[in-house]
Amino acid sequence: MNASHSLRSVVRGRVLLPSDPGFDVARRPWNLAVEQPVAAVVEAADADDIAALVRHARSAGLGVAVQPNGHGASGRAEGTILLRTGRLDTLEVDPVARRARIGAGVPSGRVQAAAAAYGLTGLPGSSPVVSVTGVALGGGLSWFGRAHGWVADAVTAFDIVDAEGRRRHVTVGSDPDLFWALRGGGGDFAVVTALELTLHPAPRLFGGRILWPGEHAAEVMDAYRQITAAAPEELTAWLDLLHFPGSAPMVAVDATYLGDEDEARDLLAPLDRLARPLSDSRRVMPVSELGSITAEPTDPGPGLSRAELLTELDDAAAEALLAGPIAPLLSVQIRHLGGAFTRPSDTPHGPLTDPYALYLFGIPADPATAAAVTARQRDLAEALPVSGRKPFTFLNPAETAADAFAPAALTRLRAIKRRHDPHNVFRSNFPVREADRAG
Repeated sequence: MNASHSLRSVVRGRVLLPSDPGFDVARRPWNLAVEQPVAAVVEAADADDIAALVRHARSAGLGVAVQPNGHGASGRAEGTILLRTGRLDTLEVDPVARRARIGAGVPSGRVQAAAAAYGLTGLPGSSPVVSVTGVALGGGLSWFGRAHGWVADAVTAFDIVDAEGRRRHVTVGSDPDLFWALRGGGGDFAVVTALELTLHPAPRLFGGRILWPGEHAAEVMDAYRQITAAAPEELTAWLDLLHFPGSAPMVAVDATYLGDEDEARDLLAPLDRLARPLSDSRRVMPVSELGSITAEPTDPGPGLSRAELLTELDDAAAEALLAGPIAPLLSVQIRHLGGAFTRPSDTPHGPLTDPYALYLFGIPADPATAAAVTARQRDLAEALPVSGRKPFTFLNPAETAADAFAPAALTRLRAIKRRHDPHNVFRSNFPVREADRAG
């Protein structure tokens, strides 16, 4: 019996091998354009199950790739045991301490729903189905990051299984180097089974999407730049250039404001002076309904993405973004950063001083379309003032950890990896040990 086949005698959770029915579905990532030729899939029953799995993998010389539900997969999991942590779904909210203990399989939307009952919020991104642990391990850009910084900044403790298969509780006091690496350095250092996260007050929230025909993109861009130039930290605004198959181009502004509706409408007033929109979903909303703003898909699908950090959104950048159709891309999104992101952060990413993030997305319907999408992404990126760094959670399969971290941070992460996982048991989506650039 080889090491993969003996997994069923080691763990209590479900084990799927290549010859088993359902294996192909179990191993697929969220992005169906990425292949994952793994040796086995293990759906762990609990943290003890994970500890037993890690000990087995270490003794057998196998790697373990952790994916709660497959977001961020890069195709670097070949020959590994793919560990699914969806059954680690414990969620405890302490409204007095304003803290949540979140299992590795818990999605962001569930945390938001639990916190909303107490007038609190986590630091959610645009999708409610992404695991909080996965986002925090990558640093994490949130709707409320301008007010509260990286998602990782809010993490106060991790429960982990280390490379020797031991369960541990990690804080800044118990192991400052490992704690630092886990708060944004990716999943290369341990299996996180749960984390503790600071919650923030959110008694009032106003948000939604305003959508116009694409012909108004220049005016919307001008208003967006005006709003973001003076936005308080409580206001977050994203601009979206959209072109869905079979539809005419559109432009949207997505916004959230941690405060009163009247204040939000005053801050967003330049948008109300534009042409009549196709729709306007802005309203007072609970923090549990943030996912409705962008309405991102909640089921897996193929995609090609590219992200950049912009050093400015000046006249030249705006002109470059609007110079022609975005097709064959489906969306070009600009996220306003700044605010708390620029403050000191004891994480691998450190303070984020670039004022905007750019996210370019298309669907590779066939090889020719895939090539055209990639070319359009490259042309747009080359025409814009990019910093050369990218958010870790926005990396695509052609990129590496070196695209996200400054050289000093990457050197420190690699040293921590060597110390805590010298046998390279853990294989994250974007390993810190690999070559600086994809070939």
